[in-house]
Amino acid sequence: MAEAVHKRKGPSEAGGEEFRSGVMTFDDPRLANALFGPQGRNLRRLEELSGLRIRTRGTTLGLEGEAGTEARVENLLRQFYGLLQAGTRLEAEDFEQAYALLLQDAGQDLGQIFKEALFVPAFRRGLAPKNLRQRAYIAALRSFPLVFGVGPAGTGKTYLAVAAALSMLLARKVRRIVLTRPAVEAGENLGFLPGDLAEKVDPYLRPLYDALGDLLDADRVSDMFGSGLLEIAPLAFMRGRTLNDSFIILDEAQNTTRAQMKMFLTRMGEGSRIAVTGDITQIDLPARDGEVCSGLVHALRLLRKVEGIKTVFFSKEDVVRHPLVARIVEAYDSEKDAS
Repeated sequence: MAEAVHKRKGPSEAGGEEFRSGVMTFDDPRLANALFGPQGRNLRRLEELSGLRIRTRGTTLGLEGEAGTEARVENLLRQFYGLLQAGTRLEAEDFEQAYALLLQDAGQDLGQIFKEALFVPAFRRGLAPKNLRQRAYIAALRSFPLVFGVGPAGTGKTYLAVAAALSMLLARKVRRIVLTRPAVEAGENLGFLPGDLAEKVDPYLRPLYDALGDLLDADRVSDMFGSGLLEIAPLAFMRGRTLNDSFIILDEAQNTTRAQMKMFLTRMGEGSRIAVTGDITQIDLPARDGEVCSGLVHALRLLRKVEGIKTVFFSKEDVVRHPLVARIVEAYDSEKDAS
């Protein structure tokens, strides 16, 4: 049980939000140590994120800072202590992730976030969403047979779809995973690349291999390919097939034509799920009659009211790669808006 006592200190020197000091006491020294982290590492990170001053004495914490921030950190610590009591294992990065979630929604139930984690073999614990949009995306991947994930690079669209597919395969909810992309040229000429057809299309499929390699060790990936549990192929290879009991992921869908998108979506068989990911600001299709006709853009418009389909739109605020990626996306968006 975590108990808290507060004392208000009045307005800040800058005339901003009221300051408040609080004391939190935790009754289990073992769990308190796990919450604080080695040498108080988790608390030091919370100080950096929040600007609070956090002091420790045994299992008691003293928090001092702006009232709203103090309440947010206290909420985080109380919820995380409850998770530890329930047997959840927490890592250092969870504190930064949870603080960002509480900035978006102060009433966020962190326990529910971790219940929604995706479980894949390479992870000792669940792969939890890093923001509210990822949470909605994971929930959609679990609940809807067809999900569109649309937004800029670095938001986790493909990575989480692959993780969801592996999680469902592990739980025997699907029998195999099929990953595909259109082999559309973006500045290079496919015909002039060296090698046979497989070698020519391999660079286009490399991001899917990268996602798998991050989630599973190389031997496990190789075994899955060998046993038919996993398949990666160019979109053109999907024609004429019906895929039953499969989790099918179409990546870079903004580079499909209308005909390709229709062909792909109609591959769904009994017991299958489809995730379609793409960024409609990065279309590499050639223009025809002055217009670029992306199959993804057309499908989003045509299917927006069809039952059983869920679309999750990501924005630059949802980028979870290196912080510089979000600033790069914002710079390009600003230039586009100004032109």
